[in-house]
Amino acid sequence: MKPVRLAILGLGTVGAGVLQLLQENAKEIKRRTGREIQITHVGTRRPRPDLNLEGIQQSANLLEIVRQPDVDVVIELIGGLSPAKEIFLEAIKHGKQVVTANKALLAECGNELFASADQHTVQIAYEAAVAGGIPIIKVMREGLAANRIEWLAGIINGTGNFILTEMRDKARPFADVLKEAQELGYAEADPTFDVEGIDAAHKLTLLASIAFGIPLQFDKVYTEGISKITAQDVQYAEELGFCIKHLGIARRAPKGIELRVHPTLIPKEQPLASINGVQNAVSVKASAVGQTMYSGPGAGGGPTASAVVADIIDIVRDISYTEDGSGTIPQLAFESLEDINILSREEFTTGYYLRVNVDDRTGVLANITTILSNCGISIDAILQQPRLKNRVPIVIMTDPIVESKMDEAISQIQALPATHGEVMRIRLESLDS
Repeated sequence: MKPVRLAILGLGTVGAGVLQLLQENAKEIKRRTGREIQITHVGTRRPRPDLNLEGIQQSANLLEIVRQPDVDVVIELIGGLSPAKEIFLEAIKHGKQVVTANKALLAECGNELFASADQHTVQIAYEAAVAGGIPIIKVMREGLAANRIEWLAGIINGTGNFILTEMRDKARPFADVLKEAQELGYAEADPTFDVEGIDAAHKLTLLASIAFGIPLQFDKVYTEGISKITAQDVQYAEELGFCIKHLGIARRAPKGIELRVHPTLIPKEQPLASINGVQNAVSVKASAVGQTMYSGPGAGGGPTASAVVADIIDIVRDISYTEDGSGTIPQLAFESLEDINILSREEFTTGYYLRVNVDDRTGVLANITTILSNCGISIDAILQQPRLKNRVPIVIMTDPIVESKMDEAISQIQALPATHGEVMRIRLESLDS
């Protein structure tokens, strides 16, 4: 059989890792696929003397590369929406299989891209787009295919998890830990995508589509970051038997599906609570197997390159064993996607952690509990902290309630003359049902 020919677009950390992995493990990969894999082109704007590019054509013209007849599979590792989308569509138009780690592009433009891939009978493989070295796409798409997925919850951004871990273990403020994360290379100079939950929302969009058979709907994911979490909130959560994690959650509900990314209190005995530092993990509740969890390194050149090469191997196998090369890796089956209602934030039902800073005087706590009661909200626990400059932080844990009711209660609590600043709200998940 003739070799399967690849073009790698982008020679950054991941692209270089893919190139080296394919070269170093060429013999083992050929044994597993039955075919030689040949890298014919790389798309890069600058020389890379540190890499072995002998016999490989180099160009900065990425559109021209994907049109070449000696390219069977395009590896898109440039990231972003443009020009990645244009390159994607051009590759598909020319019958190339595509492997990508670009979660933002798939989450925001994936419906169009997958429809085009179906039309041209090619594949888009994207294991590396979610949770790096954890094969969660294959788990959801293949390993749990016989199950009805009830919910999934994941720590799917390592930067946010590193920050919250440091805040818990060392009682450090958010800003200090963020600065360290940037110095260590865990966070970008502009950390917005990580700390405000956008990166996690992109990944949750992909996971939810596979889990529930729905179109990709990034614009309907409720997204909230961790920048307002204080070291005090982390400490209070610990005292109450919880830890704070930045979770992506997709859950079936009676009236539709919840898609949400936000800081979340989870019990310390939950498996996700033990995932620290830059590690990622996803818990899944499925009808037949129950609750399972998958964890590992969620980013970095090695883990992400490993996921990319695993997709390449799958595609090479399919090219080898299907007559037309269309492959067997399942795409989004557009004819069978369900248009299930995606709930708005006001329709979510969870428990809540509330922190209220109030004047230290008689009757204030009674006023707050009366407001909660009048809104139909049951209190599970109250933690009153030592006075600070004539003000007292009051922490209240509530039973599950629809968020619109909590909005109403918080609005009334903030209007009390004794309340100072915003009421801090963090949602609570038990992850056991």
